[in-house]
Amino acid sequence: MDEDKHQNNTNQQSGEESEEKQAMTSDSTAEINANVTQSETEPVATPTDVSQNTPTQNQDNSVAAKVEGASTDLTAKEAALHQQIESLKAQLEERSTQYMRIVADFENYRKRNQKEKEDLEQQIKRNTITELLPIVDNFERARAQIKPQNDGEMTIHKSYQGVYKLLVDSLKRLGVSPMRPENQPFDPNLHEAVLREPTDEYSEGTVLEELVRGYYLGDRVLRHAMVKVAAPKEDAPSSEENSVESSQ
Repeated sequence: MDEDKHQNNTNQQSGEESEEKQAMTSDSTAEINANVTQSETEPVATPTDVSQNTPTQNQDNSVAAKVEGASTDLTAKEAALHQQIESLKAQLEERSTQYMRIVADFENYRKRNQKEKEDLEQQIKRNTITELLPIVDNFERARAQIKPQNDGEMTIHKSYQGVYKLLVDSLKRLGVSPMRPENQPFDPNLHEAVLREPTDEYSEGTVLEELVRGYYLGDRVLRHAMVKVAAPKEDAPSSEENSVESSQ
């Protein structure tokens, strides 16, 4: 029995030593595996970091390239817009100049047309009134020469003088006014001298009488007045000249 106990103790010790060896072996194996794992992990870490940094750098370069390209496009577009603006300004200035020239030409045309129209109306008026002036002259001659002798003649005289007054009033409304050249200096722009009368009473060139009445139309001459103008008297021959002529 003692031998069996001793044998059991021996076996137990042997088993414990085996377990310790196995434990040591396990620990060594685990340590070796850990070292191998660590050694395998460390070399792989570097490629992982490189593979993570390369896409980021490429992306940054791509963004920078896009920004630079966009900036270049904006600069080109800005230059094109600036050129277009300058072109539009030049066209606007040209159109404005043409517009001002057209306005000036039209204004000149309007004024010229208006003046031509006024001149034409004035010319028609002048021609019409000029045709009526001889009638006025005849009425004035009749008034000056005819002296009514009885009531019947006075009635006739008043009748045609009434017509004469209506005609003269109509001419006045049209702007016709008579000249009054008597005792005024002769003016060739207003008067037409048809007679000269030597006289000492008036200075040379003075209008003595209006033979045919002149008229104004507004401020312009419608018809020149036919007048008689004063002229200096011829000096009488001296006594010496008379004696010479008698001796001859």
